[in-house]
Amino acid sequence: MSAPSRIVIASRESRLAMWQAEHVRDRLSALNPGAEVVILGMTTQGDQILDRPLAQIGGKGLFIKELEVAMQEGRADLAVHSMKDVPMEMPEGFVLAAISARENPRDAFVSNKYAGLDELPAGAVVGTSSLRREAILRARYPQLKISSLRGNLDTRLRKLDEGQYDAIILAAAGLIRLGLKDRIKSVLTPEQSLPAPGQGALGIELVAGRSDMAAVVKALNDPETAWCVRAERAFSRALGGSCQVPLGGYAIIDNGELWLRGFVATPDGREMVSAELRGKPEEDETLGRRLADMLLAQGAGAILAKLAACK
Repeated sequence: MSAPSRIVIASRESRLAMWQAEHVRDRLSALNPGAEVVILGMTTQGDQILDRPLAQIGGKGLFIKELEVAMQEGRADLAVHSMKDVPMEMPEGFVLAAISARENPRDAFVSNKYAGLDELPAGAVVGTSSLRREAILRARYPQLKISSLRGNLDTRLRKLDEGQYDAIILAAAGLIRLGLKDRIKSVLTPEQSLPAPGQGALGIELVAGRSDMAAVVKALNDPETAWCVRAERAFSRALGGSCQVPLGGYAIIDNGELWLRGFVATPDGREMVSAELRGKPEEDETLGRRLADMLLAQGAGAILAKLAACK
């Protein structure tokens, strides 16, 4: 099947989203030298509502709905997403056709005054947009003040520089991709802050049935990353994972095995259950569901019930 002569990529217009789209554009252009590959920049609802935590306004899907409409209407052929922004249940009529090689998936500590979390004094204000990070911080650093932090990457850094926060926690991948690695004071280990499912990986979304585009983007898929991300997402999906659930899930390929770790917690960090397992990479989604069952056996269901009651 020959590649289309013109490929249109739908993307959010934030600087990081555009970097991601341009990265995919350049790779597709190199793989399909006869094709014109262009980007359709769009502002999504998630980019427009900045005065409330994401969990309160509808969750991660707010960042991709407009891009999906553009694909449905034929204005775009594919969309590029940060995998941690993709809802665990794909909307009917859409598929994840490729998951590209992962950048550093860990969380980053960013501060103008302190070198790491352990240096922060009691009462220091730490900004984060994530219930997962909030739960971890409240559990391990109860003396700190955790404050909501919304906006794109540049906005978040500006708020830090203005002195609204003593430190902020961001995904290391975004900072590295935008050439801002020097803003990272320390990268948190998975033991300090278990990453979100899909963090650091890019996903390519298509309208189901676009076999022409599926063939085009297949070369972008990285099997090891895809195994890990599918395991993480299956784990999260089995626990009803969303922005409203403080949940971490992180897999790596270790000596030929898929090593998956996960936790679920209450936002205040007072209740947390965690577990890990290893298995064959090809059994990615099965391993994710098994890990979820292990947490449910430890009492994760009671935590999830409390979260549901709070919505």
